[in-house]
This record gives sequence, structure tokens and C-alpha cells, in this order.
Amino acid sequence: MLKIRMSRWGAKNKPYYHIVVAESRSPRDGRFIEKLGTYDPKLPKDHADRVRLDAERVKYWIAKGAQASDRVAIFFGKAGITAMPAKKNNLKKAVPKAKMTERKKERAEKAAAKAAPAETEAAQA
Repeated sequence: MLKIRMSRWGAKNKPYYHIVVAESRSPRDGRFIEKLGTYDPKLPKDHADRVRLDAERVKYWIAKGAQASDRVAIFFGKAGITAMPAKKNNLKKAVPKAKMTERKKERAEKAAAKAAPAETEAAQA
């Protein structure tokens, strides 16, 4: 299966990515079939050279059945090559874990215990 994905280049702390067509089983930075563009995350979001794509070749490979990775599909959508992918939402990620819910309960109980004597003193006065 062919994938359109990013392959990392550049130095340590200076990432630079090539957008490539590769066999899905090949390593991320390994052998690829064709380079379709580049992505430089260090440039500002509105900079013209942040994402460069060869739209004609991208359409060719998509017609051949290549599937774009999630991040690359967003690049294609913003460039107008394909439709924007649907936003993914991980609802489980937003839910706090068991330990955190325990801590919140303990904090609430402590706050209630501190507030209770203050309320009784205010009521007596």
C-alpha cells in the first residue's frame, strides 16, 4: 500500500520534512518512491514556503490509490488539492484519570471542612 507521508530531514532541533510517496512498510526516513513537496515547521504559519507541494503529482498519486497521512491530508486540504479531512476528536483524552478525580474529591472535602467552621462562626456572630 502506498502512503503519502512526511520524512524527517534537517539537523537536531531544526526539523525539516519532505512530503514523499512511500511503501507503507518502509521506514519513516527510508526509501521512498517520489518527493512531492516540503514542510518547514520553523517558518511562520502564513509564510508561503512553509508548505510547498507539487499539486499535479499529488493528484496523480491519489488517483493511483496512495493514501495521505493525517497531517499531510490537512496540508492538501488547506492547499485546495483535496477536501479538508473531518476533524478528529478524542473524547477519552479530555476525561481526567481516576487519580485526578480522587484528588479533586479530596480537595473539595478539605475546602468544605475549612469553610464549615467559618460559616458557623459567621452564623453565631
